[in-house]
Amino acid sequence: MTHGVLPSQALEAMLDRGEIAVTAPLVDGQVQPASLDLRLGTVAYRVRASFLAGAGTPVADRLADFEMHRMSLDGGAVLEKGCVYLVPLMESLALPTGITAVANAKSSTGRLDLLTRVITDGGTEFDRIPEGYAGPLYAEICPRSFSVLVRPGMRLNQIRFRQGEAVLSDSAMAALHTQTPLVDGTPLISEGLGFSVDLKPSEGDLVGYRAKPHTGVIDLDNIGHYTPRDYWEEVRTSDGRIILDPGAFYILVSREAVTIPPQYAAEMAPYLAMVGEFRVHYAGFFDPGFGHGVPARGVLEVRCHEAPFVLEHGQVVGRLVYEGMTEVPNVLYGADMKSNYQGQGLKLSKHFAAP
Repeated sequence: MTHGVLPSQALEAMLDRGEIAVTAPLVDGQVQPASLDLRLGTVAYRVRASFLAGAGTPVADRLADFEMHRMSLDGGAVLEKGCVYLVPLMESLALPTGITAVANAKSSTGRLDLLTRVITDGGTEFDRIPEGYAGPLYAEICPRSFSVLVRPGMRLNQIRFRQGEAVLSDSAMAALHTQTPLVDGTPLISEGLGFSVDLKPSEGDLVGYRAKPHTGVIDLDNIGHYTPRDYWEEVRTSDGRIILDPGAFYILVSREAVTIPPQYAAEMAPYLAMVGEFRVHYAGFFDPGFGHGVPARGVLEVRCHEAPFVLEHGQVVGRLVYEGMTEVPNVLYGADMKSNYQGQGLKLSKHFAAP
């Protein structure tokens, strides 16, 4: 048995076998090189608090304890900033033995500071689905910075399937880098590929954006529509450092341009909790082909916690964990399918017009 992340053609086979079931036909682009986009269903439940179902308990049973009200998403509904919602998804699973799954927010979801996680019947962890799971999927959505307008079929998160484990060791990462450079410059390899923050851009002094506290609603169907200054403050520095404010959300960019070769996938993970009082990343999947032939830097979604924190140019803030694919996908990121973020630098979500 080949271990690794399942590619697009294997996901299509799972759909054919009913291991992934859908309540509405798939849409173009839903099957990604190494993941499947998940779609919102037709109803959202406003709940008092985030929760996990717990071993042996269906989500529906816990929902009765926490539901405040429900609303139809047909025609569009606003999910308000600071509130928690549960939305049944159009996809469900019947995982065979040996296949596990992990979910994560899509890039545009993370860049809007939409905390979006998958929960399951009997689940004891967010975004982690064990082998043999058979049942529905739910998205827990908590808008942190902006209220958003959503409709059925919108894709806020994605799911990746694994057969066994194929995480690259540090020595395997180093060997791969010598064959196919994974990063421009000298790699920092320690339980993944470390990356740092860029606070000394090659041109100008714009290093990021900070979400404004009081803004209008964002309709997630509106692409390239919103004026950045209505939602974001520019973050500029001339000395290579910024101070993160507690509770604030920032879009920054990595100093390094990274590459994910076609036979690998990667996931962004926190570096060390001890390096500072902030969290980096909500959207963590990097698909096969990201940055391959077109250098691309990682966009950092940063939230500061309890105390103001000085972030300095070149400070290591995260790591990319690489995994092997069971086979090269039939489609690659940025090559065979349209991408909003291939070749990216510092960039807001696709909903905003170019500054």
